[in-house]
Amino acid sequence: MRLALAQRNPTVGDLEGNAQIVADDIERARDAGVDLVAFTELCVTGYPPEDLVLKPSFVRANEEVLAKLAQQTEGITAVIGFVHAQDGALFNAAAICTHGEIRGIYHKQHLPQVPSDGAGVFDEDRYFKRGTETPTFDIAGTKVGVTICEDIWHADGPARRQARDGATIIVNINGSPYRTGIVDIRERMLAERAGDYGVTLAYVNTVGGQDELVFDGGSLIIDGRGTLIARAPAFEDILLIDHTIAPRLDVEEEAYKALVTGTRDYVTKNGFREVFIQLSGGIDSALTAAIAVDALGADAVTGVVMSSKHSSEHSRKDAFDLARNLNVKTFDIPITGPHEAIEATLRPYIENRPGTDLAEQNIQARTRGLYNMALTNARPWSIALTTGNKSEVATGYATLYGDMAGGFAVLKDVPKTLVYKLSRWRNRDGNVIPQAIIDKPPSAELKPGQLDSDALPPYEILDAILEAYVEQDRSIREIIAMGLDEDTVRMVIRMVDTNEYKRRQTPPGPKITSKAFGRDRRLPITNRYRES
Repeated sequence: MRLALAQRNPTVGDLEGNAQIVADDIERARDAGVDLVAFTELCVTGYPPEDLVLKPSFVRANEEVLAKLAQQTEGITAVIGFVHAQDGALFNAAAICTHGEIRGIYHKQHLPQVPSDGAGVFDEDRYFKRGTETPTFDIAGTKVGVTICEDIWHADGPARRQARDGATIIVNINGSPYRTGIVDIRERMLAERAGDYGVTLAYVNTVGGQDELVFDGGSLIIDGRGTLIARAPAFEDILLIDHTIAPRLDVEEEAYKALVTGTRDYVTKNGFREVFIQLSGGIDSALTAAIAVDALGADAVTGVVMSSKHSSEHSRKDAFDLARNLNVKTFDIPITGPHEAIEATLRPYIENRPGTDLAEQNIQARTRGLYNMALTNARPWSIALTTGNKSEVATGYATLYGDMAGGFAVLKDVPKTLVYKLSRWRNRDGNVIPQAIIDKPPSAELKPGQLDSDALPPYEILDAILEAYVEQDRSIREIIAMGLDEDTVRMVIRMVDTNEYKRRQTPPGPKITSKAFGRDRRLPITNRYRES
């Protein structure tokens, strides 16, 4: 059997556009002599369609599209993901289409659910009923089993039963999102399944960005000995026909490409053509700008330098050096006049108050937010990208309606230590990000002589605490037992616990870690529980 994997980038809700992708690939695969072409999970609707599937008209339209696609399968078999309505229930389904009609349908049996499955971004039980049947299908003289995504993660799941029923090939169609470390875990698991079942396992995965989620593709074919025989390149939109093995990416390149993919698709799929980024001369805005240029092209990126009375000359120079290296246009809009006017107006009402110093710092940040949003309002096709990283989002070291104002938060799930690693990786072929930006101590520059270290522990310590507390749900005592200073641990956790209200107001951003704020971590804002 000749097998093709359609590692494609559908758009949620674009039924006609997604159908055209499928139709084109069916034709290409047939012309190449392919017997079976497998598409991704819910490729007709785009994945995940979320509450769109609660609209009966949407479900009907997706089934009508599938019926038309089935008519195009003369001389080839296609496995196509869609939403199936049956007996008053909805199923996450795969249609087996051949000879111009739908010959069979498989219903997904294991529906990932928050939080028990460790798949915190999904709640498929909200929408779908679990399938119960494990059919096999005769395709080009070969018995084939079809499963969907989570099904293959269960060692005693439907694929094992299909193998016992004589299937020699298992096709597993997926919408499996990227996070750091998942590619190794996934490939080991799939090799184990193929070897245990003694079958060829064809794994096809979505690629592209959908809101906060990023899909890496990484489609595979593994033989019955658990040996890899084909791998599609990660983060590439491709129809894999020739059984080549694309090389694995290193950790930094993988994460960087995930951010580029998520940024590109959020901006373009939502119809924006230009992005604005506050260029402060700091490392976060520098990395954000580099990612934006790689995602969208330099012509689509505008850097805005908004200097205040506290901005240092070296930061201004660094910002303009970065813009020149990236070949992006810049707006140089000083904020000193408005900043001082607002301070003078508010001084009688805020001076001698406990938070006067913080209030005055935030006036500066919010003035920049005002300018940035005004620029995007004047250009309805544009969007502002925020530059805060995960370490800042976690601890609340950011200004609501200031540096947090924007439409997409590129680094929202990127810890500060990873920001430095990715910046150095981006500079592997030359210093696109000026070395001065990487080397200097980080500072918000909201008051004279300010450094991040005035309010936060060193980032390598901060990020170790945050990973343990946020991503691993370790207790205070467990984190202290890791050898970390007790006072520092308690201070950081207090900052995390008291800043949930800020995190709820951050824009979406690409998820790349095991537990991102938003989809993965859903704590109440009003919450008096504190660990002792």
